[in-house]
Amino acid sequence: MASSSTSKLLFYILASLFLVTSAQNCSDYTFPANRTFTSCKKLPFLEANLHWDYNSSSTKVSIAYRAKQDPKGWVAWAINPTGQGMVGSQALVAFQNSNGSMIAYTTQVTSYNPSMLETDLSLQVSYVSAEYWNNEMTIFATIGPLDNGTAVNHVWQAGGSVSSNTPQMHSLSSPHLQSFGKIDFQTV
Repeated sequence: MASSSTSKLLFYILASLFLVTSAQNCSDYTFPANRTFTSCKKLPFLEANLHWDYNSSSTKVSIAYRAKQDPKGWVAWAINPTGQGMVGSQALVAFQNSNGSMIAYTTQVTSYNPSMLETDLSLQVSYVSAEYWNNEMTIFATIGPLDNGTAVNHVWQAGGSVSSNTPQMHSLSSPHLQSFGKIDFQTV
């Protein structure tokens, strides 16, 4: 009897682990309001994922950047058309307002001490919005046309606080300093 109970317990534990692991796979993720994306990539740092649809005829990409975040924090995702890393990035930023609604906007990162204020980008961006659901912040936007091709340098970030509707400096720990890379929107 004890071995049967132990076997059942082990089965339930393994099944639970499988469900948790598969739920973390970005291709299995279900967005609220039935939004869908054909491609995704689990990013290596900050518990983040990038989802996208690339339209080759318009050379525009629709993205959803989502990351685990406390409701008092902020998230950002950016394309850097001039190099790798943060400086030069054309960023999308999102955080929760004091009234609970989400704020999403664009900003240019021109230094290592950015103000994160809303500014226009050198890239064309439309349909910028954000939502907070299931302990994650998600930024949605359409970017393009992508004049310099589909392979871009990108940067992602998260910070723990917002003051007077301005994101405050993020941590300088290793995961934050390594949150950049290259992505090609025509490949998965």
